[in-house]
Amino acid sequence: MQHPMLAHKASRFTESVIRGMSVEARKYGAVNLAQGMPDFSAPAEVKAAACRAIEADINQYAITWGAADLRAAISEHAGWHLGLAVDPETEITVTCGSTEAMLVALLSIINPGDEVILSQPFYENYWPDCVLAGATPRFVPVRPPGWTFDPDELAAAFNDKTKAIILCNPNNPTGTVFTRDELEQIAALCRKWDVIAISDEIYEHILYDGRQHIAIATLPGMIERTVTIGGMSKTYAVTGWRVGTMIAPPNLTHAFRQVHDYVSIGAAAPLQAAGAVAYRLPRPYYDALTADYQARRDKFCSALIAIGFDLAPPQGAYYVMAGIEAFGATDDVEFAQHLVREVGVATVPGSSFFRDKELGRNYIRFCFCKKDETLDLAIERLTSLRVVV
Repeated sequence: MQHPMLAHKASRFTESVIRGMSVEARKYGAVNLAQGMPDFSAPAEVKAAACRAIEADINQYAITWGAADLRAAISEHAGWHLGLAVDPETEITVTCGSTEAMLVALLSIINPGDEVILSQPFYENYWPDCVLAGATPRFVPVRPPGWTFDPDELAAAFNDKTKAIILCNPNNPTGTVFTRDELEQIAALCRKWDVIAISDEIYEHILYDGRQHIAIATLPGMIERTVTIGGMSKTYAVTGWRVGTMIAPPNLTHAFRQVHDYVSIGAAAPLQAAGAVAYRLPRPYYDALTADYQARRDKFCSALIAIGFDLAPPQGAYYVMAGIEAFGATDDVEFAQHLVREVGVATVPGSSFFRDKELGRNYIRFCFCKKDETLDLAIERLTSLRVVV
């Protein structure tokens, strides 16, 4: 009997569209507003800490689930920022980025026949993670202008097979920040159906207009059924370091650590040492981070609206889902290719965030985690677009 060379699951998804658009940006010399990686420097003290760690020969394996000092710092940060009392010895796992954390969580909890609820649009890794873990995804739409769930549609997605719901708060790609009322609705459904909430909170410090981050784990009855995923990438502008975090109750953490050990062994030891410094940065650092991103959001969104894009400024994170119909565009992929090749600005086609591709045809996603001069150049190039009257 001739067996297929590849697993069937490997053919169910394609290469990352986001990373592919970064390749296109390099090829055509475009401003890269596709992939969410800052082009400004990480905090000097964090970089210096990494250099010191390397010079001090912290270059061998750390404890597979995370260096002790980093886990202590993560626990301290969770205490003052999230309002969570977290035991660094039994409730924290350090991973190779939050991307690995999501996959580890799903691999650890999913059994054949289990369903996972995803919003639509979703960050493009979530659905392939479900496929790799063997979960059956159930998609619930969130709709503009607020990009929020319809409570009845969300409730209808839960059933006896539901094992988990994946949240991203603040949200990539929509920029939505869940309100306490919205989180309460989700929490009530999780309690009713005995469902685990896997909450990707990597953008926890990037919120606008005075909003406060609320971790779903802090709501009644949720600490024992929530996996809070975070990491260093966005808050400290070190997306290439790949240091992620998982906060979860001890029974889940025990399983996560075992799976993580066999997936990647551990994150880079000197960067974990630097992470302990990063998580202990003084509070004014986070205030400045928020203010800087607010200024970028306001500037960039105002320019996009003036050019003709249809959008609601994001409430958090550093992405904008922008409508493209004013330019006569009917296909997001074609429009994004035109932008990167002819205009010189790389974006992400909106359909890449949807399982039902047609729902995203009228959108592209911009990221604005860039220096002022980078955003200015992108705006200058985008002004060549013409609205179809």
